[in-house]
Amino acid sequence: MRSGLYSGVVVHGRTRPRRHRLSYRIFMLALDLDEIDGLAARLSLFSHNRWNLVSLWDRDFAGRVRAPIRPQIEAKLAEAGFDLAGGAITLLCMPRLLGHGFNPLSVYFCHDRDGRLAATVHAVRNTFGEKHDYVLAVEPSSPDAHVRQACGKSFHVSPFMPMDLDYQFDLLPPGERVSIGVSVLDDEGLLLAASFAGQRADLTDKALLRAVLGHPWQLAGVLAAIHWEAVKLVLKGFRLFPNPGPPALGSPAK
Repeated sequence: MRSGLYSGVVVHGRTRPRRHRLSYRIFMLALDLDEIDGLAARLSLFSHNRWNLVSLWDRDFAGRVRAPIRPQIEAKLAEAGFDLAGGAITLLCMPRLLGHGFNPLSVYFCHDRDGRLAATVHAVRNTFGEKHDYVLAVEPSSPDAHVRQACGKSFHVSPFMPMDLDYQFDLLPPGERVSIGVSVLDDEGLLLAASFAGQRADLTDKALLRAVLGHPWQLAGVLAAIHWEAVKLVLKGFRLFPNPGPPALGSPAK
């Protein structure tokens, strides 16, 4: 199977107006969207649209409705001019644990029928219940296999960041390792660097149990950690920026 489990570390580092750094151990699942039901049938500790120790719910992703994810992502890609012709789509995300979960960023790696990575969908969600998808093309593979992309910010994520910013992405697609790097820049340069890097393990019940028990912070809840870090930023005197609301309907996703 192409799906796998990745244990690693997520790191955020702010450079201005004051330095602030966080680092947490987490695990993520890389799920081929065509393999999810097969995984749920094979594994005792993983379920699809059902409560379990580890689970994936369709309504947490794409249009946040209980409907298959793949057709929704294909429709979003088609709107942006991409036709995968049936190629594989792999979702990198944090699953629900004991029925609870939150994904600030999920990434879909979208391949054409020849197996070439053609596009990514960076699905961003904020703590206000809003979401936005950045659909970005992938240029021909570079010698080091990393994917580099860029776009302007069009969605409010953190109340400690303004809107007039740019993103740069540096991705190593799921293989023996995976990494997601996001640099946030303003006119003066780097404002924040965030990353996740993980090592692959096969998706088995033993690996899932080890991952859950080995990441107590993740079991306690991602939202709790986000709000705890927000308290630290307030105490450090970081400026708050109001939420302008989600992008208008019909605005480009990329």
